[in-house]
Amino acid sequence: MAKVSTAPGGKEPAKGGSVPLPRSQRGVRGFLNEVQRELKKVNWPSRPETNRLTGVVLTVCLMCVAILSLLGWAFGLIIDMLTKGAH
Repeated sequence: MAKVSTAPGGKEPAKGGSVPLPRSQRGVRGFLNEVQRELKKVNWPSRPETNRLTGVVLTVCLMCVAILSLLGWAFGLIIDMLTKGAH
């Protein structure tokens, strides 16, 4: 007969090799305490770095819009040329 593995403490069977969750405070208060603790660990970027990265994101977005617009126009032209003779 196969041996059933149990989670630490022996109270319930382990599920598929999952990692047991740490026991922490429950409820909204515990959640908010954990959020506050994690936010203290965040390394926030400086204003110049934020502005520079925002510019990079906007530039990449504009390039994607331009490329997709060009491809849409080109494929539309090709489809029109192919279907023009069908009628």
